[in-house]
Amino acid sequence: MKVLISGTARGGGWPVPGCGCASCARLSPGHRRPTEVVVTEASVPLTGSAAGVPSHAPAPGPASGTAPGPALGAAGAVRLPLAASDPPPPGHRVSATADGLVLVTPGGGRILDTTASPVSPPSSPSSLSPSAPVSGPSAAPDGGRGDACDLVLMDVLDRPERLGDMRRRGVVDERTRVVAVDVDHRVPTEAELARRAALWGVLAVPDGTVLDLAGPAPARAPRPPRTLLLGGARSGKSAEAELRLAAEPEVLYVATGPSGDGDAEWARRVRAHRDRRPAHWGTAETIDLAGLLRTPGPPLLVDGLGTWVAAVFDENGAWPGEPENPDRTDDESGPDGARDEDQDKDHTDGVGGVGGVGGLGAVSARCDELVAAWRETRRRVVAVSDETGLGVVPATAGGRMFRDVLGRLNQRLALESEEVALVVAGRLLPLPV
Repeated sequence: MKVLISGTARGGGWPVPGCGCASCARLSPGHRRPTEVVVTEASVPLTGSAAGVPSHAPAPGPASGTAPGPALGAAGAVRLPLAASDPPPPGHRVSATADGLVLVTPGGGRILDTTASPVSPPSSPSSLSPSAPVSGPSAAPDGGRGDACDLVLMDVLDRPERLGDMRRRGVVDERTRVVAVDVDHRVPTEAELARRAALWGVLAVPDGTVLDLAGPAPARAPRPPRTLLLGGARSGKSAEAELRLAAEPEVLYVATGPSGDGDAEWARRVRAHRDRRPAHWGTAETIDLAGLLRTPGPPLLVDGLGTWVAAVFDENGAWPGEPENPDRTDDESGPDGARDEDQDKDHTDGVGGVGGVGGLGAVSARCDELVAAWRETRRRVVAVSDETGLGVVPATAGGRMFRDVLGRLNQRLALESEEVALVVAGRLLPLPV
C-alpha cells in the first residue's frame, strides 16, 4: 500500500493567507498546502518526494492546489480526508470511531483519519498510586495487531496526548506510521514542528511525500532518560515538560507541592495543573522522589524540585527560627555543608556534602539521596525546577538557605542528566555540557 501526502496544512494552508503572525511571516506563500492524502494498493504511479523520510523543506510544485496524483476511484485510489456521510469506496470499508474515521482497504490495511470526526473531550484525570498499573492494549486473539492501524493522519498540534492514549489502547503500535496533518501557525517554525514530531514519534513530512507502507516503519528517535528543565516563574517550563511526554502511553505525574487546602489562590493553581493533564495519566502527590526513581514503572514527570525542597525544609524543621535549625548563618556555610559554591567541586563522588546534625543536615541527606537515586534510576524522568537567584539576593535568611539548597541540587542533578535546558518566555534554550 502506497500513500501520497499531497498536502499537510490546516484550512487554507501554512502560511495562512492574509495572516500577519510571526509564524506565517517566516514562510513563503504555499509552503504547505491544505491536507490531502491519496491511498492506493494498485500499481498506480504516485508522484511526490522520496519515500517517507521526514524533511523540513517544502515539496516542489505549485503554490496552490493539490499535488499531482491519481483521482478518486482511479485504479482503486482513495483520496482523504473522507466525510462520514460519503459512501465507502469500492472494495473498502469505512467505520466511525471515537478516534475518527477508519478506512479498511481490500488488502486489510487500516488507515485512521483523526481529522475526519470530532473526538470527545478528555474526562477528569485519574489519580493512581505510584505502583498502580495503567491499563494498556490487549493483544489480538491470533497474536496479530488487533485494532492497530497501519497509518494515522493526525493533527498533533491539537492535544497530542490523544496519541499517547491511542498508544495505550493499542490503536497505534510500533509498526504504525503517524503523519502530522492540519499543520499551521500554532507552531512557530518548521524546526519546532520537527522537534515536537521527534519527541512524539510522528512523521512531519513535506507536501508531496510518498510513503510505502509495505516496508518497516521508522524507529522512534531515542529519548533522553533523564531531563532537567529549569526556568523562572511562568517561563513555560511545566508546559514544556508536559509536551515532552504527551505522546507516551503511560506517565506518572509527581506533584510535590501542597494541595492548596486553606489557600484559595494556590488551590486554583493546583486545579489548573490537574485540568490540563491527560486523562490517562496517573498522579502521585508525594515527596518520596528517591523511592519513585528506584521503582520500575512508566515515565515520571516531576513538578517540581522547588516545591520538593520547600516541603523537605518543612518536614525537617530546617527554616530559620525553628527548633531544629542549627546556629549557623548563610555566610558561615551552605545548607549542604559547603562553605561556598566552589567547594562543591571537591566532592569527587558527586554525592557528598552532608551537613551537621539537625534540620539542615536532614535536608542535605535527602538531597544526597535524591541525587543518588537520579543517577541510578532506570525510569525515564523529566523534572522541572526553578532557576534560583539570577542576581537577586533574598532578603531573609530562609530565602537564602532555600536558594542555596535548590541551586546546588540543580547543579548536581544537571551533572547526572543526559539533557538540561532553560525555558525563558516559552522558548527552549538547550544547555550543552
